[in-house]
Amino acid sequence: MALLNILCYPDSRLHKVATPVTTFDEKLRKLVADMLETMYEAQGVGLAATQVDVHQRLVVLDTSEERNQATVLVNPEITWYSEERVKGEEGCLSVPGIYDGVERAVAVKVKAADEHGQVRELEAEGLMAVCVQHEMDHLMGKVFVEYLSPLKRNRIKTKMLKAQKEDA
Repeated sequence: MALLNILCYPDSRLHKVATPVTTFDEKLRKLVADMLETMYEAQGVGLAATQVDVHQRLVVLDTSEERNQATVLVNPEITWYSEERVKGEEGCLSVPGIYDGVERAVAVKVKAADEHGQVRELEAEGLMAVCVQHEMDHLMGKVFVEYLSPLKRNRIKTKMLKAQKEDA
């Protein structure tokens, strides 16, 4: 396994739309393992392949307290959203240190394959539902800060660019 580099906002590669996974092979399973290792190391609860500059429809999640219940979603598709919505604080591994309120559906149903190609439907609510929606936004080239006002978004962009210059 290997740690992968997580792209940071406002990197334009975060806005690429992911393409469907067509081959379920050892290469895909290695990518899943590397993404999980990267997510756990970064203290995240979800990671989309887009965030590690792989533009395929692949998401890994683990919202469990023990951090031992990984969920792999390949070619995920949300088939149902609850009408009830809630605004909650969100953060993102691609926008480190930034948290803000985003409104999401309280529950969702998602149809996806696992890394072996087995298709199943998953019902998610609470943090898991938020995480699924957040990570699937990444697959569509959308970062959570795009839900915020243009003023907030520009402030975050400026802050992120400044931090990246300081790190260089």
